[in-house]
Amino acid sequence: MDLIETLRSTGAVREFTADPVPDEVVTRILDNARFAPSGANAQAWHVVLVKSPALRAGLRDLYLPGWRDYLAMGAAGLRPWAPTNDPAAEAEALAAAPAAVTAAAAQGFAGELDRVPVLLVVFADLRALAAVDRDARRYSFAGGASVYPFVWSILLAARAEGLGGVLTTMLIRAEDAVRRLLGAPEHWAVAAVVALGRPARAPRRLRRRPVSSFATVDRIDGAALGDPPKPSGDPSAATQSMLRDAPARLRSEDSI
Repeated sequence: MDLIETLRSTGAVREFTADPVPDEVVTRILDNARFAPSGANAQAWHVVLVKSPALRAGLRDLYLPGWRDYLAMGAAGLRPWAPTNDPAAEAEALAAAPAAVTAAAAQGFAGELDRVPVLLVVFADLRALAAVDRDARRYSFAGGASVYPFVWSILLAARAEGLGGVLTTMLIRAEDAVRRLLGAPEHWAVAAVVALGRPARAPRRLRRRPVSSFATVDRIDGAALGDPPKPSGDPSAATQSMLRDAPARLRSEDSI
């Protein structure tokens, strides 16, 4: 697959056909994903391929309360669990969640998590993560830099196999219960759950904000990267040529 096209079209896939995915395909996906970068090359991950119907149902049941809370906060106009949220506002949103939110939480991907073709739980070994912001006054995320590139590589490797998938972190809300369910020791943290399968619909090019909307030069309030330079009082010969040729270019691009 073309790398650039893959990067521009690997979106989150939550609806799959019923086609099974053989274990050898999952093994091949992980075999390719394992070359992802990690701090000190620690490769501080462990993947559990969950096949047992009982374990899958258990993960689904642990997923649903978190998803319900996510929808309830979103319905109240909050970004769920944003570090800057007011805890009181979150509690109020959860308490006031309409019945429709609870009903919706049990539908779709969340309600059918136990039936996705491939269900992977990715753990991170806390003993091997260099979390350089561990002692910061804000919440820590640097340790994830040694794990999430691997998870993203799983999704890219799945695309090469004609599959799609999604990374979800919702089960981190129930981490202790997930560890007990899957027999993980306390120093193994839940980093992500990845669902894979054959997409119900063909992948398409994604839409994202332009570079100039999120990248600046030198400072946060610096010039936007990718914006055309401001014209000077004395345009250069190259600029004058560009301005002179603009009408012809516009005519030729009208048909594109």
